[in-house]
Amino acid sequence: MKKFVLALTAAAALTLASCSTIGPLCATSNSVGSKVGESKATFLFGYLPFGESDAGIQAAAKKGGISKISTVDVKTTIGFLTITKTTIVTGE
Repeated sequence: MKKFVLALTAAAALTLASCSTIGPLCATSNSVGSKVGESKATFLFGYLPFGESDAGIQAAAKKGGISKISTVDVKTTIGFLTITKTTIVTGE
């Protein structure tokens, strides 16, 4: 019984666990602005897109009302069954 409870606890922990990394993609010579825009795409099993699926720089800039892009970062979050890519754009 103890082994079953331990296995069930481990399975629950793996199901709820996720990790996230963020890194720079590019930067321009424009001054860093106060506006931030984000766009994301979620993939089931790493390759089947579902939900909102536009993680492009142009979509993030449009959502943030940005016409002069300063920096672009990409955040990747890996869950149990999903991977989410978020593009973060700053500028004016």
